[in-house]
Amino acid sequence: MALTDYVTLGRSGLRVSPFALGAMTFGTDPGGAGCDVAESEKILATYLERGGNFVDTANFYTNGHSEKILGDYFAARPGLRDHVVLASKFFFNMFPGDPNGGGAGRGSIIAQLHESLRRLRTDHLDVYWMHNWDKHTPIEETMRTLDDLVRAGKIRYIGFSNTPAWLTAQAHTTALLHGWTPLVALQVEYSLLARTVEGELAPFARDQGLALTPWSPLKNGFLSGKYHRGGIEVTDSARTAYVGGPSDAEFDVIEAVAEVADELSTSSAAVSLAWLRAREGTVVPLVGARRVGHLEANLAGLDVTLTTDQLRRLDAVSAPDLDYPAPMHGAQRAMLQFAGTTVDGEESTVYPALLASDVRY
Repeated sequence: MALTDYVTLGRSGLRVSPFALGAMTFGTDPGGAGCDVAESEKILATYLERGGNFVDTANFYTNGHSEKILGDYFAARPGLRDHVVLASKFFFNMFPGDPNGGGAGRGSIIAQLHESLRRLRTDHLDVYWMHNWDKHTPIEETMRTLDDLVRAGKIRYIGFSNTPAWLTAQAHTTALLHGWTPLVALQVEYSLLARTVEGELAPFARDQGLALTPWSPLKNGFLSGKYHRGGIEVTDSARTAYVGGPSDAEFDVIEAVAEVADELSTSSAAVSLAWLRAREGTVVPLVGARRVGHLEANLAGLDVTLTTDQLRRLDAVSAPDLDYPAPMHGAQRAMLQFAGTTVDGEESTVYPALLASDVRY
């Protein structure tokens, strides 16, 4: 597989690469955890030269520097912007002391988009994400504003990130009922070490034809192959200080991934990304990098195809504990519903009480 094996982003006509490039690391302000302009441009150029076309950022990444780096790069190469799917996000407030500087109200969305377009030096965004839930704004106001911006040609498609399933469903249904622009994708935390999205949001996305674009697909680098029980191969003091290290349960998953990687003569990162690609529905992982080498290592995930047995083993070791009512929807549901038969390929056992008695009232 290659970055040029494009997929449609959910129920839309937008064609994107199977891996998106996350630009959260572009720029060194604040904190120094990102990469400088020169390295950012090398990473971007490498991704685009390989045929990648889906670039994702946000208004507050490195205090807006990420957007500016992208804008300057495309402005210096006339015509290139028209062939890139450019996405950014709104929600985070960049103006201390101004309660209307962020969130998802009408005025704040319009103002945030204006600033993003200015930094990105473009007249539109291909995908505009709500970065988080604004519980102080009616969802109807948010969705109507986004629809207005689509009709004005300022944005093309919309998506949500980090929002509760019930709110996401309400927003999407509200848009459909009013004839407004619906959601096409959800940007969610999803990896072999973060699978709770499978309780509500992932099934909703599949049902409604929405794509998933997982962020942190390597779970803060835990699935990169650097981490081993008792130590870390490559010191990353800034990240380790921020996120800590893997737990014992996470190391169980990390070691299973490394075992599969050895079987395939590839890296743990490539296996982890290949596992995401193999999930049901349209899943487009966001790969980030602070060095060109990091990007190339992640793109190796396009060359990996996991066997049925390998997928089964990885699924089993990483199985998440999901919130109620998800535990009621597995084997117990099939047992109560199908009574020992097989329906649509799903096998079931018989409820033990039925076998214990012949009495039926």
